[in-house]
This record gives sequence, structure tokens and C-alpha cells, in this order.
Amino acid sequence: MSITIGRLELEAPVILAPMSGVTDLPFRRLVKGFGAGLVVSEMIASTAMIRQMRESVKESRKMSGDCSAEFPLSVQIAGSDPEIMAEAARLNADRGAALIDINFGCPAKKVTNKACGSAIMQDESLAGRIMAAVVAAVDVPVTVKMRTGWSREHRNAPEIARIAEDCGIRMLTVHGRTRCQKYAGEADWFFVRQVKDAVALPVVVNGDIVTVEDAAEALRRSGADGVMVGRGAYGRPWFLRQVMDYLKDGTHTPEPPLARRIEVMLEHYEALLALYGTHHGVRIARKHLGWYAKGLDGAATFREQMNREADPARVKDMIRALFAPGLEKAAA
Repeated sequence: MSITIGRLELEAPVILAPMSGVTDLPFRRLVKGFGAGLVVSEMIASTAMIRQMRESVKESRKMSGDCSAEFPLSVQIAGSDPEIMAEAARLNADRGAALIDINFGCPAKKVTNKACGSAIMQDESLAGRIMAAVVAAVDVPVTVKMRTGWSREHRNAPEIARIAEDCGIRMLTVHGRTRCQKYAGEADWFFVRQVKDAVALPVVVNGDIVTVEDAAEALRRSGADGVMVGRGAYGRPWFLRQVMDYLKDGTHTPEPPLARRIEVMLEHYEALLALYGTHHGVRIARKHLGWYAKGLDGAATFREQMNREADPARVKDMIRALFAPGLEKAAA
């Protein structure tokens, strides 16, 4: 089971979804360390990126560094102006991105109110112009992530897919919800099959993949060529490896032992502090630490106390204290 995207072949088509505020460099590196077919960056707003470059403003952490160091890295861009999207694509290709992904799927109001993200699915002509401009601008493969449509009455993902194929797009990812659903209800994996049947391109199914069985069922219902994992990886950077193993031969790879999980948690925390600095890093890390703690005894108390603590050393002591009973039990 593999996917070929231009010159890039993914032997294991299990992909980490682009998630704003989550799939930053520290998280991507952890996921890749455990194993993933491909990771995708946080969404980059094309207009903001171009402005920063033109005005020589210091790059944001989303855009800093050499993408080739994370090869293969897909960089996702968002915007509504074909020329600006093309320029943003060129800049990221120059940074070493292996793929450029176009965002037609973000449901957030702050994005759709600017006629970006999933709002573009309402204008098929504009979607086509954006895709054509980006494809023409770069030598690396271009992919698209979208939803099934804007609303239940306007599920036009198959039409967008056909336009994408004509424009030279190399892969499509479809989240099985409309924009109006946001994250409510259930992802409609069956509908994704209509996209798969509409084109000869590789199609990846996304949405509600939180167990390895979900991944297999999503593939069965959709007929897709691969899966993209988003929220299922919260606090579980090893989850994509588990999905890969299960899809390969039905292996149920266990969760890492507690000793390894605390190592990963502390490693992630240190990496966030190093990237963002202590003041911002402590705050950005809180959601991740809360996700890691899920299911552990004392998790609620840990989250309450950790969310009020600004001293990294004390937070690390809290992390060790959270795992201590389980480690003692395992050693007994």
C-alpha cells in the first residue's frame, strides 16, 4: 500500500494533518521519530508571509528554518489571491518543501470570513485559478486539502476534484464533513468515495480517525488510497506508527510504556520552550501536556495545577509526579 505524488513515493500512506497551533516543528519531529508517511506543516497565511518577506520582518516560527531538514515536509498555504498564493508557494519551495498543499478545508471563521480556506469551495472558478497558479509556480508536487463542501446542500468536492486534476494537482485529501458542520457530527467517509470515483488522483480520507480500526474502516468506506490523522494524534505522537502497523498486517502495536511516555512528554516540553522561549512556551505547551495526561489517574488535578504554573521546573516536577504512581506500580 503506497501513494505516489509526483516524484515522491509514500510507502506508508499515513499522513499527519496540518493543525494550527499543533503541528509545529517540535510535534512534527516527534511524530516523524515514531514513524509517519508524511507530515504537514501548520497552515501559513500567504498574504502575511509575502508581507513579512517584502518588509524584511523577522520570520514567524511557522516559516523559519530549512524545510529540507524535515524531508519530506508538506507545507500548507492558505489565501484567496492566485498570484499571492503562487508567490507563497515559490517561497516555500525555495525553503525546501517537498510538497505544497493548498488549504480549501479550514472551517474557522477568522479564515472563511476572509474568503479563504473552505470558503473557496463556494467559488469553483476561483478554486481553479488558485490551483492552476500554484501548480505553474513550482516544480514540486501540489496537493489540496478540502471538505466535502460548504454545506450539506452544497457538497461539491467531486467537482472541485475534477478541476484539481485538470489543473495538475497530484493528490487530494478530503475531510468527511462540510464547512458548516465544522467538527460536529460524524465524518462521512462514504461520501469521500464519490471524490475517489471522480478522478484518477490519489485520494486521502480524513476525519474522526482516532483508533487503528477507524483508519481501516475509513479506507474501506471511502476507497481512498491513504489516511490523514489529525486530532487522533493529540498527546499521542506515536499513533501514526500504530496506524501504519495495523494497516500493514493487522498488528496492534501497544502504547509506549509509561517510562517512555514521560520521556516523550518531557522532550516535547523542552522543545517547545526552546522554540518559543519560556514565557510563550509554557503557555503553548499546556494543551499538549493536558492531552498527554488524558486517561491517567490524577489527570484533572494535574491539568488544573499545570495551567496556573509559569515555572517550567515546577511543571516538570508535576509531570514526574503524575506518572510516579504508575511507574511504581509497574516496577513492583
